[in-house]
Order: sequence, then structure tokens, then C-alpha cells
Amino acid sequence: MAGKTVFVTGGAGYIGSHCCVELLEAGYNVVAVDNFANSVQDDGVATALKRVEKITGKPVTFYKCDLLDRERVMKIFDQHKIDCVIHFAALKAVGESMQLPLQYYKNNLIGTINLLEAMKSTNCFDLVFSSSCCVYGDPEFLPITEEHPTGNVTNVYGRTKYFIEEMLKDLSKSDPKWNIISLRYFNPVGAHPSGLIGEDPTKEVQNVMPFIASVALGKKPHVTIFGNDYNTPDGTGVRDYIHIMDLASGHVAALKKLQTTKDLQYKVCLGRGISVLELIREFEKATGTHVPTVQGERRYGDVGTLICASKKALSELDWVYNLGTGRASSVLDLIRTFELVSQMKVPFVMKERRHGDIVSMYADTTLASEELGWQARHDVLRMCEDFWRWQTMNPNGYKSETAATNGNGIPEKTAKSAFTNGNHVNANGDGVKASNGH
Repeated sequence: MAGKTVFVTGGAGYIGSHCCVELLEAGYNVVAVDNFANSVQDDGVATALKRVEKITGKPVTFYKCDLLDRERVMKIFDQHKIDCVIHFAALKAVGESMQLPLQYYKNNLIGTINLLEAMKSTNCFDLVFSSSCCVYGDPEFLPITEEHPTGNVTNVYGRTKYFIEEMLKDLSKSDPKWNIISLRYFNPVGAHPSGLIGEDPTKEVQNVMPFIASVALGKKPHVTIFGNDYNTPDGTGVRDYIHIMDLASGHVAALKKLQTTKDLQYKVCLGRGISVLELIREFEKATGTHVPTVQGERRYGDVGTLICASKKALSELDWVYNLGTGRASSVLDLIRTFELVSQMKVPFVMKERRHGDIVSMYADTTLASEELGWQARHDVLRMCEDFWRWQTMNPNGYKSETAATNGNGIPEKTAKSAFTNGNHVNANGDGVKASNGH
């Protein structure tokens, strides 16, 4: 894998920047693009990616580019020998997508088409697509496996992910050169353990962990929990939270899968038997012509029946994997763990359920474990620890870049807290101890 060049769309964003760290540390070269719709810039410079370079000691080639600018995308592909692509770039706010559906369909779908055309024009056919558990809709069963029905999606953002997945399936079937993996994320949270990169929303904070952190820092008065009468252990909604670095490592595992499964042989067939006479009759129906037949004696060596099973082709030519922990955590679980880590009180208020909210959603990640050799390693406690480190070192997100630094361009911690050996301790060095989960 060393020396191969990966093109990362949305590379300056939350997931993209953490993935770039994993790619560089795995020996890949990275060419990243971003239009800064969901990420922070400083005069066209991707702040997150500059910090990625500090973390890894390796360069990232970056272009400010919108995937809707087809000509510019083509030009960048012409300038580099791209071996594979990871496609994160998308508008991604669920609520906003319902208000601006045309903008979401145009940006997410047309941008993807432009990317695929640029790939094809330069003979680059390996793609990892950033999909979402949104494609499952309201779960029919739990935990959710990759065989769970898709398409009954409750929002426009999720529908764009579903439509792109369908588009990629059609592309794979039309041309065997394409190798595509779709990764269906559950709920990424946390930050890089260095505290240098993390989630810095450019719009109104909506994701749960940045919101909890904003309350802990006193920037917001409370967390609003919608619904406390669900059929869950504490009555609040349940989700599968995954550490952002586990998610990033899943992409490296997916790339390795693409690179090591070339030249596989598959039986591609209908999977059921059709006799010679049935074939002739169907041909007559379709063409409106008569096809005369003459019965002859059997030929020596002819096989009476031969039907193939195409299960392997169906599963492996349409690679889809869930990335989650397989463990369910409620909103209250997350708040209580965050309080434990931060030693800050996080007030919350209960409100009625919102229409369309899903009660529980968590993954079965067996397939990713078996076929990608990947498993999530971090628990919710570690997710909260790493995110709180990011927030205390960067209370204003990447805008903290201008704050006091330690001489290496790394912001000093600005809250009265510290971390040692990956564990949060308070300012006087006393360790934080768990007590009944709160």
C-alpha cells in the first residue's frame, strides 16, 4: 500500500481530517479537496489539514475545490496519479436538507457524478464511499445488519446517500473494473487523542457531543432531550456512537480490501435453471417469430442440469459494511459519561418526542470484522475524554489557532483541566472516579 496516492474529498472536514491522519500513518500519499462548506479555512488554507501535518510529520497536498466545478476536478485528476478515492464531501445537516432539498440533491448527487467521471477519465476505479446508517430508515430489527432493507429513508440527506449507493451499484454492474465499498456510518464522535483536531461545526451546533461540550463550557444553557418515554433502559433515544479514529481506521481497512481483492473470480448468473425449450419459447415471444425445433438423440458427455449459485458475486461485487461499535448508548448515558470526564455539570431539559425521531439504532458489525479485519477499539468513556481534550485545548475550535501556543504552533490548554496517560484529571491532579455511572 505504501506510496499509493489517495484522493480525499471533504478532506478538511471532521471525518476527512481524521481519516487523513490514518492514511498518512499507513504510508499513503494524500491529495485532499474541500470547498469549506463544513470546515474551517484561513485564506484558503485548510486549518485542520495543517494540524494533520503536525500530527503526522507528513505533507498533505490540498486544493480548494467544489465537486460541482467539473472542470477543476478533472484538472486536479490530470495533475496527479490517483490510485484510489475516499468520498466524504457532502452537505450533511438532516434538518437543513428538508428545507433545502434541491441544494442537497444538486450538491451531493451531481458532485458525486463529476467525481466518478473524473475517476473514469484517468482510469481510477477504486472508491470508498462515505454512506450513512440513514439509508436503513426506521429499523425493522436490531442490531442492524447489512442485509437490513434500505430506501425507506426519512430525510433528504439520507435519500442522497441512498441514491448514491444505488448509483454505485449500477456502475459496478456495468463495468467490472470498478471496485467500490460503501461504509455505512453510525454516530461518529470524539477527536484525535492529541487534541489538535476535532469537530468544529461551521453552522449551528446540532450534533450531540459538540452540543454537550458547549453546555459544559457555559456557551449554551442546557441540552434538550426530545423524548424520555421510549422503550429503552432510561427512556431516552439509543444510538451507536463510534470513536472518530475507529471510523478513520475503517477506511484504511476498506482500502486494503480493495487493493488485495483484485482478480477475484465470480460466477455471475441468474441462479435458476431454464430449459432449452423454455429459452426458445421466450425468444419466440420476444421476437414474434417462430423458431422450428427438431429433437435429436442425447450427445455423449452432455450434462443434464447445470445451475450456478451467485451468492459470492452478489455479496462481494456490492461491498457494503456497517461501521459502529455494536453497543447501544442512550443520550443520558452520553451526558453522564461526559460529566464524569469533564467534572462539569451538563444541565438538560426533557421535551416531547419529535415526529420522525428513531427510538433505537445500533449496528451489527460482524461483516466488517470478518471481511475487513476491522473492529472498533474505543468505548464511550474514551470518546468523551478525547473530545473534551479537543474542546479544552480549543475552546473556540480552529479559531483558537490565534490563541497562545506552546511555541510549536500548538494551542495551550485553556480550561482548568488536564490529561495524563489518556485519562482526565482535574487541575489538582486528582483522578476522576466513576460512581454508579454518574
